[in-house]
Amino acid sequence: MNKLVITTAVAGAGLVTLSLAPITARARPVQPVAGPAWSPCTEEGLSGLECATLKAPLDHADLRGPQITLALSRARHTGTTGYQGALLVNPGGPGGTGRDFALRVADHLPAGLRAAYDVVGFDPRGVGDSNPALTCDTGYFKPVRPDYVPRTATLESTWLRRSAVYAAACGQKYGSLLPHMRTVDTVQDMDAIRAALGEKQINFYGASYGTYLGSVYATLFPSRVRRMVLDSSVRPSGVWYDDNLDQDRAFEGNINALFAWIAKYDAVYHLGATQRAVRDFYFATREKLTAAPAGGVVGGDELDDSFLIAGYIDLGSYWPHLASALARYKAGDAAPLINAYNTFGATTDDNGYAVYNAVQCTDIQWPRNWTRWHQDNARLYAEGFRFETWGNAWYNAPCAFWPARAGRPVDVGRTQGLPPVLLFQATDDAATPYAGGVEMNRRLKGSHLVIEDGGRTHGIVQRGNACVDDKFNAFLAAGTLPADRSHCARLPEPVPPSTSAARVLTTDQFPPVLRRP
Repeated sequence: MNKLVITTAVAGAGLVTLSLAPITARARPVQPVAGPAWSPCTEEGLSGLECATLKAPLDHADLRGPQITLALSRARHTGTTGYQGALLVNPGGPGGTGRDFALRVADHLPAGLRAAYDVVGFDPRGVGDSNPALTCDTGYFKPVRPDYVPRTATLESTWLRRSAVYAAACGQKYGSLLPHMRTVDTVQDMDAIRAALGEKQINFYGASYGTYLGSVYATLFPSRVRRMVLDSSVRPSGVWYDDNLDQDRAFEGNINALFAWIAKYDAVYHLGATQRAVRDFYFATREKLTAAPAGGVVGGDELDDSFLIAGYIDLGSYWPHLASALARYKAGDAAPLINAYNTFGATTDDNGYAVYNAVQCTDIQWPRNWTRWHQDNARLYAEGFRFETWGNAWYNAPCAFWPARAGRPVDVGRTQGLPPVLLFQATDDAATPYAGGVEMNRRLKGSHLVIEDGGRTHGIVQRGNACVDDKFNAFLAAGTLPADRSHCARLPEPVPPSTSAARVLTTDQFPPVLRRP
């Protein structure tokens, strides 16, 4: 998913879509292994954590075959009594690094929970400091890229060739690894981590794509779940093609909310007094940048990539920062817009994108006929979903050409013996739209859903909403569940830092955002 986050002749290669039955709740048991050898982390950003590595089979059906290495982190519990076990955490992606996420989660827990839990993070297979770590084309996102919107057949063919070449490069470098990059492979790794930690049952907190990891784990290993929290759930029946189309509709709503907010503060930003006026200015600016990129760096694609963050979060300084950058560009100063791209939009490491594709393209078969992609995305764009539709299509386009055979989808929730799971979902989340939380609630029998009414932020736990965080903490502390479909009010929208003049904010203290479900 965007980013959870495709010559016509190449697309018509004639590969057959496989018809595969869903996986039901059966999984090979993971054998106990030696515990990790923990030592203080030395990497930047992991200060205060312990680090370790763990060997795992490349193919969990072949325990004596090739091995991979998983990189782990741990924020050790601080108490001497009342230990409640390991809380394994994952921030999403696919392709998101997880060791640093353990630090974020631990730092936001109240003292009583820090005393009771080891918070354990991990870089999933292929990611970060796990070995091997995937990277297919380090220059793939170098600006300025061809316009996302395929206004001509030549542009469309250009993007199709780029996507096919990227997929082929991944296949050439990782041909033996790619068939083992599915969600179910990472779930087996999670169970290997559980076994290595010496835990009979695991506690788990996953956000964004991490909710899919958690729900698949719960389906395959229900008796090994102690407490599980899923924050901003993927819609299991939509993985992954349909879920991305859902995103395109939802991001349009959130970018329009940003435009309406900017219009509300027209005295500050001078970009238009109505949502429509600001929207028109944005897309006119996009056309201008497509023709003449700012500083040779920010074209139309790069503008969209910079503003995409506004669809993920409407808290803190994100919206004021972006509005200020756009206002300064209108006034003749392009530097803040370039800075916004470098801060929010630039992809400087191909690892996350390579793993994103490796997982989603092999979890389930994507359409191999480009005609379907073209028709679906052209229809959405024509219906007015202009902001994210084509950018999202090209982000996922390598899946149309992926060189590894796809696996079978997991029938999430088809299991018995699963303890209650706590779910959190914002009604206006764009990356994982609200319907995903509702479906996850239905599939995971006995689960309880907490709804943040009007919330547009992706990943609502530990964002400062006391109503949400109190329920999260109570569940981890004592297994206390709120009423199913209980509600929390959203946090207020930001207010510009100045009503006298638009200015660029510093980017030092932007809270982390869970991007790419």
